[in-house]
Amino acid sequence: MLFNSYEFIFLFLPLTFILFFLISQVKQKHWALVWLIGASLFFYAWWNSIYLFLLLSSILLNYFIGLQFKSILKVRHRKWILVSGISFNLGLIGFYKYSEFIVLNINAFIAHNIFYESPILPLAISFFTFQQIAYLVDAYRGEIQDHNFLNYCLFVSFFPQLIAGPIVHHGEILPQLRSLALKIDPTNVASGLTLFFIGLFKKVAIADQVAVYANNVFNAAKGNIALTLIDAWGGTLAYTFQLYFDFSGYSDMAIGLGLMFGIRLPINFNSPYKANNIIDFWRRWHMTLSRFLRDYLYIPLGGNKKGESRRYINLMTTMLLGGLWHGAGWTFIIWGGLHGLYLTINHIWGKKKSSIFPNASFPKWLTKACSRSITFLLVALAWVFFRAEHLDDALNILMSMFGFNGFTVEGQFYSVFEAKRGGILLLVLLAIVWYAPNSQQIMAEQMKFNKLIYNDKLIPWKFSWAQWQPNVIWAVIMIPIITYAIFRLSRVTEFLYFNF
Repeated sequence: MLFNSYEFIFLFLPLTFILFFLISQVKQKHWALVWLIGASLFFYAWWNSIYLFLLLSSILLNYFIGLQFKSILKVRHRKWILVSGISFNLGLIGFYKYSEFIVLNINAFIAHNIFYESPILPLAISFFTFQQIAYLVDAYRGEIQDHNFLNYCLFVSFFPQLIAGPIVHHGEILPQLRSLALKIDPTNVASGLTLFFIGLFKKVAIADQVAVYANNVFNAAKGNIALTLIDAWGGTLAYTFQLYFDFSGYSDMAIGLGLMFGIRLPINFNSPYKANNIIDFWRRWHMTLSRFLRDYLYIPLGGNKKGESRRYINLMTTMLLGGLWHGAGWTFIIWGGLHGLYLTINHIWGKKKSSIFPNASFPKWLTKACSRSITFLLVALAWVFFRAEHLDDALNILMSMFGFNGFTVEGQFYSVFEAKRGGILLLVLLAIVWYAPNSQQIMAEQMKFNKLIYNDKLIPWKFSWAQWQPNVIWAVIMIPIITYAIFRLSRVTEFLYFNF
C-alpha cells in the first residue's frame, strides 16, 4: 500500500487512527499497541502477503536473540550469539537481495552458465534488517534494558517508517512507546497532517512531474541512443531533483504520520543540496542511514583512530558497502565508491587548504556559492550511476554530458517549447532547494521539541511569518495544496526508495 493512494488516505489511515485511540480509551494500553501492530502488518502484507511470514520470522528471531543477552554473561557465548544473529540478518538480505547479483558475476567472470531464478525482493528488507542489526549490537553491549515484546514489534513494524525509513534506532522509539500518552493531541494531529500533505505535494506535484524528463533520457541511454549535450544534462538534473523531492516527500509523510499517533520519528532529510561540501551532504542526506553506517560500520572498522591512511580506507569501505546496501549492482557500488572518493578528497582538502592558500581572502558569499555549486554538481554526476540500470547506460550519459557526442544544445526528445519549459522548471527547482525553507524550518515551532534531531541544529527560517501555526490562515494555505495532491492520486507511482 502506498502513502499516495486513495485506499491509504481515505480508508487505512483514518480507520487505523480512530480505532487506535478508541481502543486505548476502552481497553488497556497493550490492546491499542496490538491494534497498531496488526494494522502495520496488514499495511506490509498489502504488497505481497507471502512475505509477511518473512517479516514476522525476522521480528521473532531477532527479539529472541536480543533476549538471550539478558541471561548469558560469558563474553565468549555472547559474542557467538551476536555473530549468529548478525549472520542470520545478513544471510536473509544476502539471499533475497544479492544472490542473483553473485550468480551473474560468477557466470560473467568464471564463464559458467549457472541457471538461477532469483526470488522476488521483499519490500523494506534493507530497512528492517539494518534496524534489527543495530538492536542486536546494542543488546550485546548491555545498552537495552527493556525487552517488551509488543514495543519491539511496533518498533520494527510501525507502518510510517517500515517501507522506506527512516532507519529508526531503538533508543529513539522504545522509550517513547513506554510512555506513550494514547490521547489525541490536536496540535500533533494538525502538524502531522500538514507535514503529510506537504510531503505528498512534493511527490505528486514535483517529483512525478520531472520524472518524465529523467525517464526519457535514461531509457534512451538504455537503448544505446546517442544523446545530445542538452538531453544528457537535462535528464541528469531532472533525476537529481526527482530523487530529492521524492525522498524528501516520503520523509515528511513518514514523520507527519508518526506525529499523528504521538510518535516522533527522527528527521531523515535536511536540505542536502544546500550542503557546502560532501561531508555536509552526508550529514543531511538519508541521515539515519549515515548514522547507522558511522556507528555500526565506520567506527567499528577503526574510524579515524588508526591514522590517516586507515581512515580513508575505512571511509571508502563504508561508502562502498553503503552503495551496495542500496542495490545489488555495479552501478550502486561505483556510486558508493565515488562518494567515498569525494569524502576522502574533502578531508584531505580540509587539512591542506590553509597551506595551499595561506593568505587567501575570498568574499564569504563567493566561497559559499562555489562550494555549494561544486558539491551539487559532484552529487548530480554520481546520481547518474545511481539511476542507470547498467554501467553502459551511465557511461553513455556521462560521455554526452561532457561533449563526446558533440556540443549540440538542441534536444531530440522534446519540442523547443517543451525544452525551454523543462529548463525553466529545473532552474525554479534549483532556486527552491538552495534558498527556500525546508519542511523542518516551516514547522520549526513544533519540530523544536523533537529531541531526535541530530548531526545538525535546526535553523529556523528567518521569516517568522512563514512558520506554520495551527490556525485558520495556514488551514486556508493548505487547502489548494491538499486539493491538488488529492486529484493527482489518480496517477499513483511508487516512491523511489521502495526499491531499496
